[in-house]
Amino acid sequence: MGNLSDTQLKAWVRSGKAIAGKSDGSGLTFTLSKAGAAAWVLRYRYGGKQKEYTIGKYPDITLADARITASDLRGRIQRGENIASSKQAEKAIDALNMNVFKSLANEWIERGMAESVQKKTKATFNRYVYPTIGNLPPNEIHPQHIDKILRNIVKAGAPTVSNDVLRYFKRLFSYARKRRMVSDNPAADFDYSDAGGKESSRNRALSLKEIKTLLKAMSIAPALGRDNELAFKLLLLLGVRKCELLTAPWCEFDLDKGIWCIPENRTKTTQAVDIPLPPLAVKWFQELKVRAARSEWVFPARRISTRKLGHISPDTLNLAQTRINHGLNHFTIHDLRRTVRTQLAALGISPHIAERVLNHKIPGVEGIYDKYDYIKERRQALEQWADVLESLEGDGNVIPIGLKAAQ
Repeated sequence: MGNLSDTQLKAWVRSGKAIAGKSDGSGLTFTLSKAGAAAWVLRYRYGGKQKEYTIGKYPDITLADARITASDLRGRIQRGENIASSKQAEKAIDALNMNVFKSLANEWIERGMAESVQKKTKATFNRYVYPTIGNLPPNEIHPQHIDKILRNIVKAGAPTVSNDVLRYFKRLFSYARKRRMVSDNPAADFDYSDAGGKESSRNRALSLKEIKTLLKAMSIAPALGRDNELAFKLLLLLGVRKCELLTAPWCEFDLDKGIWCIPENRTKTTQAVDIPLPPLAVKWFQELKVRAARSEWVFPARRISTRKLGHISPDTLNLAQTRINHGLNHFTIHDLRRTVRTQLAALGISPHIAERVLNHKIPGVEGIYDKYDYIKERRQALEQWADVLESLEGDGNVIPIGLKAAQ
């Protein structure tokens, strides 16, 4: 955890008194000008000289975001990169590329998508879209380009991603047409039959017997790795989304109090959420803390290709899942969330509590007026579920009273 808090920052901004620099630690510094402009600055040494790198304005960049960015920048500095020169080069390249598709796409992503999904969307475009049309002027992109990209994604074994990209194309070029950046939408005539095909809704949830089998299979899988095993277990215990867990920095956690605070820019609902951690989750996170050494990330990057992110890629667990010889019917990692929701119901947990455990938005009038966060009730629910998982990891015969239909 750093030295600063959101409460302090807000108080300083309200006071309006200029601040030359308040350190959060490791060079990350909060400044406030006489005019009331607050900003984040990274102070560091490069080539034997003291330097500063302006990260951005506060509160546009939150304390949590500033810590994440500072961590990335420190990593680049340690690898010998002159981040000041890199920033100037990036600005020059952006000026040259104002009229290419990549610039348009990045503008649309940043203006039209929640921060919580921007990183994943940009990664998808970097992998599947930009190699084909990234440097083309938007008006020179034709249906043939769209077709080629969609078919290539399907051939790569990612039909659902192909469907996602088609949806993105339709919205992106509609955005561009409104602003007279393009005259036509080259994706307008395409449907899912041209991409990954119609997706059927999923209803897969693991039974208690299947969960026991999975836990046993993970414990003896030689190529899985302990970090991956703990990631699967935490997803199965907490019901959080994969990206929320794998991209989490340690600054969001207070393990002494058993709380994980995910900021609004990292949740699908764009609402911050405090997740109560049962003792079993705390124990697993404490083990990950030791395994992460001094990294600022719960799951530090393991490969050179992902070290710029700081944390592992969200695709890491997809590959790891193929290394578990569990013999069960097919299930996806997202199905673990449905499993948690199903098993909470089997424990007799009230629906509105179970929905909040998964950080789902509550529909209708109740969702508008009920602002109580039920953290005490959610903690109790997760502790009950943790007892079940511990039993399944052991002999599996001691199931808490109240567990019923989902066995």
